[in-house]
Amino acid sequence: MVVATETNEFSYLPHQAQALNVPLPVVERVTVPLADGRELSALRFGDDAPVVTLLHGAGLNAHTWDTTALLLQRPALVVDLAGHGDSSWREDLDYSPRTLAADVIVALEKWADEPQVLVGQSLGGLTAAAIASARPDLVRELITVDITPGIDTSGGPAALREFYDGPTHFASRDELVERAMSFGLGGSRADTERGVFFNSRVRADGRVEWKHHFAHLAAQAMAPASADAPAPTGAAAPILDATGWDDLAETTAPITLVRATSGFVSETDGDELRRRVPTARVIALEATHNVQETAPAELAELIRAAADSPA
Repeated sequence: MVVATETNEFSYLPHQAQALNVPLPVVERVTVPLADGRELSALRFGDDAPVVTLLHGAGLNAHTWDTTALLLQRPALVVDLAGHGDSSWREDLDYSPRTLAADVIVALEKWADEPQVLVGQSLGGLTAAAIASARPDLVRELITVDITPGIDTSGGPAALREFYDGPTHFASRDELVERAMSFGLGGSRADTERGVFFNSRVRADGRVEWKHHFAHLAAQAMAPASADAPAPTGAAAPILDATGWDDLAETTAPITLVRATSGFVSETDGDELRRRVPTARVIALEATHNVQETAPAELAELIRAAADSPA
């Protein structure tokens, strides 16, 4: 059962469940070792084997799905992609969707007893498409959230780029919260504190640093290069390129694109998906790019309907 303490990553869940008027499920942190010595970490919601797997976008982590997962009320596996959350960073800096997909496949082979409703937002969406293409036996339905191949969301709004181009470690989480709020990020202070808590960690020296690798790589890319420390090159950013069209075209599972009306995917992008994959459906939700945070109820209803439909 969830144990809520001030230093526990599950501290926020009881209050969230109460505010949403839903039962609080069992939630646990799980990890799976990978062949190269890294680990992939995830959250498991519910007692039973997952029927839904959720993949986050670049710079986020599994907890971005907390509200959606609570509303879903179905057993779910919520993954920290490589380089994010509690999962290991990649030394080769390769965070392209097909590379990330290989890790998630290992996790699904370990924890999933049946084909999943596989949901991925942004970078997680193209990762999900790569999984559905490579391993159709693991996926019963694919839902991609505000992403189509060829759209690069890694830059984000100008304020967000400037925010991550700054320091990568701080004296305290309060300092990081103040910085985020000064950039107009995170909404209310309570929301900002929660986001900072999940996306940062305290180092052995007491400094607080970002958990996700991209913030550190962005800072390195902005620093002057030297012979001893050359600036990182193209692999430093997530690769959201057109190879994903092949993955979507080769996917045999039903495909749904959730397009955020205030997100990155336009009506034209949705039309292009339908042109390339005529069986795909496109659903528009009033939300920003992180649909799981700005329209969680609507997204959970859509996912639940897929999970409850006959296989």
